[in-house]
Amino acid sequence: MTVRVKRPFVNREAPAARRRWGRPAAVLTVLAVGTPVLAVLMVGVGQVTLGPGAVLDALTRTGGATPTSAAATVLWELRLPRVIVGLCVGGVLGATGCALQAIVRNDLADPYLLGVSSGASLGAALVIATGFGAAVGVAGATTGAFLGAVVALMLVVVLLGGARALSSSRLVLAGLTVGYFAAAVTNLVVVLSDNRDAVRAVMFWMLGSLGKSSWQQVPVLVTVSVLVVAVLALWGRRLDAVGLGDDVARSIGVDAQRLRLRVAVLSALAIAAAVAVSGAIGFVGLVVPHLARHLVGATHRLLIPTSAFIGASVLIAADALARTALAPREIPLGVLTALIGTPLLMYLLHRRRRSESH
Repeated sequence: MTVRVKRPFVNREAPAARRRWGRPAAVLTVLAVGTPVLAVLMVGVGQVTLGPGAVLDALTRTGGATPTSAAATVLWELRLPRVIVGLCVGGVLGATGCALQAIVRNDLADPYLLGVSSGASLGAALVIATGFGAAVGVAGATTGAFLGAVVALMLVVVLLGGARALSSSRLVLAGLTVGYFAAAVTNLVVVLSDNRDAVRAVMFWMLGSLGKSSWQQVPVLVTVSVLVVAVLALWGRRLDAVGLGDDVARSIGVDAQRLRLRVAVLSALAIAAAVAVSGAIGFVGLVVPHLARHLVGATHRLLIPTSAFIGASVLIAADALARTALAPREIPLGVLTALIGTPLLMYLLHRRRRSESH
């Protein structure tokens, strides 16, 4: 008589699941810890370089006749708000770029696909060229840029005509239409302006910079960036479904058209807030999601926060290079990100083509 010993149940999928989620979780943890550390380092970068210890010491002092009081003033009034704004803008560009690539199902989509950046440039150009910006200061250009971005978003929504008929191709066409029109009007404003200083200011703003960052901008940008990244991450499963196609999304109960409209509007408002402060900074929202996919895969619950952390880190590092490489002159941040992002994108596309061929 043979006695069969019942073997305990072994879940053979559990180790694979742990391996599958282990690396992305580790990468996300490293980014969550490393981004604040990088921010502290970047605060110390400038014409007068300070080490991490000096930065922390200066940040803990608010004044007084101490050797570090001058450094504390520079850090608190100039560098710290600039780095915080850079973190928020980079995080918004990375997260929204990732989400927009999902809803249009195109890895070459970027946050400026919706025409919001061109609308912001037009609003800022009108304020600066008419001389209104000189009367009210930096807030005038920022307000004009935000209003221009919101008007561009409203035009895109009108062209879309509602969520039921919203497809990825219609979203792209509407955004490109508004973007090209706003860019044409902006160029016309620049050409017709007789004020050379205003033209120079418009061009520098259009090329992107964090040089006008201030503490007044920080509360709004921090709130917007945290909310946008959190909401898009919560919509991660729906973005995964839409990325597989509208039919697949419909089969599991996801309304692809409605989600596409919500993501587009939310992303556009966040981009409007970011662009109104920093100007147009290209390639961050395009390249960063590719880097994030290489690190954590295509699951948007992890991909969105990963893209936000990478975008924030890349932007503050690029800004530090922009303000020190040719000091005392400052390289426009959009120019620098394009110079760095173009060869990186070419490498990623080449690597992807090789992997697909095998």
